[in-house]
Amino acid sequence: MTSTMPLSKAITAGLRKSMEDDPRVVLIGEDIGKLGGVFRVTEGLQKDFGEQRVIDAPLAESGIVGTSIGMAIRGYRPVIEIQFDAFIFPAYDQIVTQVAKLHARTGGNENIPVVIRVPYGGGIGSPEHHSESPEAVFAHHAGLRVIAPSTAHDAYWMIQDAIRSDDPVMFFEPKRRYWMKGDVDTDERGPRTHSAQIVREGTDLTLVSYGPLVPTALDVANAKADEGASVEVVDLRSLSPIDFDTVEESVKRTGRLVVAHEAPVFLGLGAELAARISERSFFHLEAPVLRVGGFHTPYPPSKLEEHYLPDLDRILDAVDRSLAY
Repeated sequence: MTSTMPLSKAITAGLRKSMEDDPRVVLIGEDIGKLGGVFRVTEGLQKDFGEQRVIDAPLAESGIVGTSIGMAIRGYRPVIEIQFDAFIFPAYDQIVTQVAKLHARTGGNENIPVVIRVPYGGGIGSPEHHSESPEAVFAHHAGLRVIAPSTAHDAYWMIQDAIRSDDPVMFFEPKRRYWMKGDVDTDERGPRTHSAQIVREGTDLTLVSYGPLVPTALDVANAKADEGASVEVVDLRSLSPIDFDTVEESVKRTGRLVVAHEAPVFLGLGAELAARISERSFFHLEAPVLRVGGFHTPYPPSKLEEHYLPDLDRILDAVDRSLAY
């Protein structure tokens, strides 16, 4: 069955389906119960599943993650909501020294099936500490799967995959796209979670993005089509592991690669993609791999964020420079 819904409500539907299918699934986070979360992603779930399965936690991210580790060891499948991206750092120690490593540290005897939901990115006019893009920080740590849907359909299926995974999953949700509507097919899932997806075919250049910038990448492709250039758009979807094969195959066809993300360019995911594709497709490249992203500065006040965030013009500039090389 196919229905149209905002990305946020697709996550809600995915959480609901997971909770119906598996009584071990428990949600925990700040204000996720009675309020339904700041972005109302968990709205109605406490009413339907009770306070024992949708738990309003204290304002203590480290305590929330630590509690969820114990719950996972006891057989539950906790799903944590971090209210805003930068609020995750008080729990950083728990995530990278415990969640990411316990499976390996116990010789594979303990699984930690914890999902950590993180609304991330800018574009909503928030104050300080509410608009970060820390995905590369967590992708750097072995033991964590890191995924980032860009459409309602992917959000519905990928949150369910994350909850079923025996590995811990960081689930990054593009908050400025929460209200973007899309078709969700609840019968046909599409590509597997850790596969990249070509969302628009092209012949002249490969443009790779993920999460909040995928719609912008498609706008870039449309703009270049009007000028007679063909841009292939790849939605990365999974940030750890990365599906380098799909990107490589695309670059071998087009000869050019531009990577765009909201996070700072310096040591961002684009750096890893640029290095790997340069190694694997060196003799197919007709131009250097170019990256577009945020600046290497603290995220600015909301009145300046339109200058900080990569937009249509900044990505078009990189595309034009690559095509002209």
